[in-house]
Amino acid sequence: PFCREIVIDRDDFMEVAPNRKFKRLVAGGEVRLRNAYVIRCDEVIKDSAGEVTELICSYDPDTLGKNPEGRKVKGVIHWVSARHGATAEVRLYDRLLKTPQPQGDTWEENLNPDSLITLKNAVVEPSLAEAEPGAQYQFEREGYFCRDNKSGSKLVFNRVVTLRDSWAKISST
Repeated sequence: PFCREIVIDRDDFMEVAPNRKFKRLVAGGEVRLRNAYVIRCDEVIKDSAGEVTELICSYDPDTLGKNPEGRKVKGVIHWVSARHGATAEVRLYDRLLKTPQPQGDTWEENLNPDSLITLKNAVVEPSLAEAEPGAQYQFEREGYFCRDNKSGSKLVFNRVVTLRDSWAKISST
């Protein structure tokens, strides 16, 4: 449910758009929340290290299910209610080796240090709190995930396969 505090993916915000193809939230910009309202980022709050910790946004109450008059909003982002979302551990598996066919290297030198990234306090849709072990889901723009079978009552999701991300392709060029 839409409420005063929401959580968005860190990749859905940049202070300044790197180019015209970035259709996510930027400081001073607008974006639609999937199945909800258009929001505008009014203020960016950072910690002492300069990391973004909070965005102060306003929403347009007249934009639920329709476009705002006189404004073109480019982009739709996913969000979760901070109050209603479930906390989970999310394991992002990637390739174990840096190259498909290592030559001359020992296998240890070819290990990908980012082959497993664990997000300890991810906020997920509230309905996922009831997910059965082994149940599979698509996490928007992230890939396909499976509820871990061996985590007991702890909510853990393992990425099975990624989705192709056109933005990742654009930002690497």
